[in-house]
Amino acid sequence: MVTPAAHASGTTALEEELRRLAGSVPDPELPMVSLAELGVVRGLRVLGPGRVEVELTPTYTGCPALESMSADIERVLHDRGIPEVAVRTVLSPPWSTDAISPEGRRKLAEAGIAPPSPRRAEAGGPVAVDLTVRCPHCGSTETKLLSRFSSTACKALRRCEACREPFDHFKEL
Repeated sequence: MVTPAAHASGTTALEEELRRLAGSVPDPELPMVSLAELGVVRGLRVLGPGRVEVELTPTYTGCPALESMSADIERVLHDRGIPEVAVRTVLSPPWSTDAISPEGRRKLAEAGIAPPSPRRAEAGGPVAVDLTVRCPHCGSTETKLLSRFSSTACKALRRCEACREPFDHFKEL
């Protein structure tokens, strides 16, 4: 059996392509961002001809969208010609909002959802503490929490005191 050539990263071109495809799936609750931009696709391995395993970490342990995400990943990889796709839930290390890419944060803001602030410090640097939530409509930091939960458990409902518009805020985890 011929093994596909591995890249310097240790992954094959096929694995990179399939990971890109799996990551391109839109999040079912936040369709403006892909699973890769959300940072929930943790890994992908080709186990053999036509056999792939994908590691997926939910944003919350009991995330109701996990089943839908798994089915969508399976569908996109089946469409690529992979007959056997196993999506495995990985809870450790836990997902955090730091996994959301800059592009994902930009897309959330464009959709009217205040993105979470980055919480982890760069290697050795201080941890940034930002207690304000910026309105995605007008940019004001004069916002008020209306409800700790919004349309999904990962978001809170806020209102901007400047423009008076309500908006979702993706909670920092």
